[in-house]
Amino acid sequence: MDAQTKLELEAAAFRTMQAHLQRRTDVQNIDMMNLTGFCRNCLSRWYEEAANERGIAMSKEEAREEFYGMPFKEWRDLYQSEASDAQKAAFQVAHKDAT
Repeated sequence: MDAQTKLELEAAAFRTMQAHLQRRTDVQNIDMMNLTGFCRNCLSRWYEEAANERGIAMSKEEAREEFYGMPFKEWRDLYQSEASDAQKAAFQVAHKDAT
């Protein structure tokens, strides 16, 4: 497979994952962090970093809006729920070595 085709396939997979996560508003970021070690915010940060590395000025808020499909505050107000004590405890266990 040539490099351009590989790049296009990776981009298509990313767009599919992004659209999937935009539809799955029931999946909380803390659950993603507990299971995978990354969440929507991580993905938006990686997007921002990639843009900035290429000389494209992009803020955290702009990257989050691009990834979430709406301003982050709006998404948070509409879909994010308060983490339960169990979710918070699982996060602490999963990330105890990261601190």
